[in-house]
Amino acid sequence: MSTPDTAPFRADHVGSLLRPPALTQARAEHRAGRLDAEGLRAVEDAAILEVIEMQRAVGLKSVTDGELRRTSWHMDFIYQLEGITQVQGESLHVQFKNEQGTYDYAPPAMRVSGRVRLGHTIFADAFTFLRDHAHPGQTPKLTIPSPSMVHYRGGNAAIDRDVYPDVEAFWDDLVLAYRRELEAVHGLGCRYLQLDDTSLAYVNDPAQRQHIEAIGGDPEHLHERYIDVMNRVLADKPADLVVTTHLCRGNNQSMWAAEGGYDFVAEALFGRLDVDGYFLEFDDERSGTFEPLRHLPRGHKRVILGLVTTKRPELEDKDLLKRRIDEAARYVDIDQLGISGQCGFSSTEEGNNLTLDEQRAKLELIVEVAAEVWGR
Repeated sequence: MSTPDTAPFRADHVGSLLRPPALTQARAEHRAGRLDAEGLRAVEDAAILEVIEMQRAVGLKSVTDGELRRTSWHMDFIYQLEGITQVQGESLHVQFKNEQGTYDYAPPAMRVSGRVRLGHTIFADAFTFLRDHAHPGQTPKLTIPSPSMVHYRGGNAAIDRDVYPDVEAFWDDLVLAYRRELEAVHGLGCRYLQLDDTSLAYVNDPAQRQHIEAIGGDPEHLHERYIDVMNRVLADKPADLVVTTHLCRGNNQSMWAAEGGYDFVAEALFGRLDVDGYFLEFDDERSGTFEPLRHLPRGHKRVILGLVTTKRPELEDKDLLKRRIDEAARYVDIDQLGISGQCGFSSTEEGNNLTLDEQRAKLELIVEVAAEVWGR
């Protein structure tokens, strides 16, 4: 059962952190062939040690490596699954938006071209480094994309029917691969795992449901399929493994891709998904109201309110954040709530439009508000 001293914490954060300039430069040098893998690893190690210390210093109880070894929050994981191929020369265009306009983003496409298998424990080295260097009192958190993310962007159309003439076999293999990943990282000492999932937020947007229909999916029930798959992954998970999920509507260089409240998915999301907590985006009107939280059952599950934006540098007003927490508590017991940033600070290696000092100030604010609302 979740308590104030167990994950997910009253003050927490989603996971990714801004890349420091030295790491950005090292990446560029590595890509240009002027820095070898060992040299890049040394720069990554040094940067991760710094963010571990930063998280301790601001008062967070959870600690991540900031995803500093990754290019992308999800594709760095997905491309390591056997059977997944990056399709060269093809991309799927995603429309991202900000206050200035709409932008086309073309991430590499992927295809399920073989049987999906877990050939090795993904992010094992990254997690063990975090585990071995976390300070006493810090709980290392590993973030990985949910199984939904292997399917959402391309849908069934991205699955080779010669490999999977019956799509149910694809889901069976994907579930097994994820179950083995969970078992393996638990064996490495992971006790706090987060399944990041944009799909369950995207489907609240009517435009995204049109996309699902266009690629041959069922826009009315796809979220239920995804929840069932995640529950199959989590069935029989170790009792001491806390699993949360994070939902957002796109986070790329301070831009977003979807909008809409949680109303469409709320009943299944809160009532059926077998996770211990939810990190939910609530930093602006795109996320809708807190009313869908009424579907959260009383008990140990916790909702971490993403009230502090990671997309803009301006620091939120502390009193306003407290009023927002009180508003959410109209629909769910305040003892089941916490506070975090609305998303990561750097879902892709480019990062959002903040400085390292502004990022730190946001995390300090989260810790301060949590202490004043729930006590230290």
